[in-house]
Order: sequence, then C-alpha cells, then structure tokens
Amino acid sequence: MTQLPQRKEKRRVDLFGERLRSRGAQLSPRLLAVVQWIDGHREAVLDHTAMEIAHATQTSDATVVRAIQALGFAGLRDLKQTMAHWFGPTATSSEKMVSTVSELNCDVHSSIDFVLEGHQRACEMLGRLHNRVAIAQAVALLSEARQVGLFGIGASGILSEYTARLFSRIGLPSYVLNRTGFSLAEQLVSMQRGDVLIMMGQKSPHREGMTTLSEAKRLGIPVILLTQATESRFSELSEVVIEVPRGENGRVPLHGTVMVCLEMLVLSVASTTSQRTIRSMKRINELHRSIGKSSGRK
Repeated sequence: MTQLPQRKEKRRVDLFGERLRSRGAQLSPRLLAVVQWIDGHREAVLDHTAMEIAHATQTSDATVVRAIQALGFAGLRDLKQTMAHWFGPTATSSEKMVSTVSELNCDVHSSIDFVLEGHQRACEMLGRLHNRVAIAQAVALLSEARQVGLFGIGASGILSEYTARLFSRIGLPSYVLNRTGFSLAEQLVSMQRGDVLIMMGQKSPHREGMTTLSEAKRLGIPVILLTQATESRFSELSEVVIEVPRGENGRVPLHGTVMVCLEMLVLSVASTTSQRTIRSMKRINELHRSIGKSSGRK
C-alpha cells in the first residue's frame, strides 16, 4: 500500500503554560489559585465570564482579572484568544473521514474491524460501574418526569427524533430540541418545569447547547448528558453524566453506541414504570386497529 506523505504539523506554543511556570512563584496564594484553576479548566474558560471563574475559585471577578493580568495578558478576552489558538481548529467531518479512510487498508475487513472494535470498546465502557450508577440515576429522574426533552444537533438530532418516539410509545411524552438559531428558540419554549432533559454533546460549548442548558437551569430541569468529553463545560452543568465513547479524536465518530445508551434508558424506564408502559402500548394498538378499520372502508 502506498504510504501517504506525512504532513508536518507546526508546533503549538503554550504561552499560558510558559507564563504560569515562569511567573507563578511570584503570585500571591489567591492569584495563584485562580490561574491554577484556569490551567486545569482551559476548555471551560473559553466560555466562562470573569464572574463565573470567580464563583468557581471563590474569589471576585476583580481578582480573576488581576490574576490574568499578572501573567502578562491584557484581560480575559486576550487570554481566551490565546487559549483558542493553542487548542487549534476543530477537525471538520470531511477531514475526519479523510483521516479515517487513509489509515484503513483497501479492503472491507479493515473497515469492518474498525467499526466493530470501536463499538466493542465503547460498549465495555458503558457497562462499567460508574456508567451503571449514572444510568440508574438518569432512570430515576426520567421515571418521575412530566415529559422528556432530547437535545442533539446534526447526527445527534436524528437520534433524538427516534428516541422521542420510543419514549412516547412507553407513555412518557417527549419532544426534540434539534435545530439551530431562531428555530431552536421556537423549540425551547416547549420546556417546562417538571421536565427532564437528555442532552447529547461533546467538547465544544456551542451557543445552542449553552442556551439550552441555561434555560434548563432557569426552569429547574435536571440534565442527563451523554458525552465522550466528561470534563467539558456541558458536563459541569449537568446533574448526570454518562460516558459514551464515540471513537478516537480526529477519526469518524461512531454514533451507534449513543443509540445503544439511549435504548438502555428507554427500556430501563419502561421496565421501571411497567404499568404505564403497558397502558400506553395497549392504547397505541387500539388506535392502530381503528386506523386499519377506517382505511378499509370504501
């Protein structure tokens, strides 16, 4: 097989890390605590305000700004720009596909193995104790919910539509939050107190997700997050986090395991609320028979 030319990557300079190492010893304990927290939550900082960082570090927003300036940055915006540059651009779907197929041998078996091995690893992770505990917590919330909202953008939006149908079948009213922009705003008005939100999200704290979480918090709606990025900003704002691997970074994501987790939740809720499930399925069958009789009339 012909070897593809290796693209030489430009070394990314960790300006924040270098300044922290060189100037950290000169900072007061309070300022040092702030910058150390920032260092441990770099991705979250990209979407945090100075007030939110202050709350997390039990300081004031003025202290946060002083700590950032003590490392030579003009302010929080300057720091965020530096952090964003250090993280680098996120690979697009087409880039992930090219990267994946370039590493596979030119035969069907390597592709089969790629998918099977990826799902096997992910299913093993789903079965681990911390995920079983999280799923049990999620089911307890869903069993008492007035209705369930399912948030997902892109491919996750398709999964949310299918899962919403499954929840409705077992007697738990559901709705989807799978659009962007103004269309998402129209969907968000369906959220009400007493609901539970299932969210599919990864690293990027995009505005759609953050706005949805903000509305959920305003209404007191608990959030169940399905993610591979267990230390993301979304994770910090969720009551229950279920770790669902989707494959290696930079490779085509595998959505099958997300569907496996969603079906686990649906079937667990169905068995926990078996009487409601049975009543709902009976009613659906009755309506189906009625539709069949009506369609048979001439």
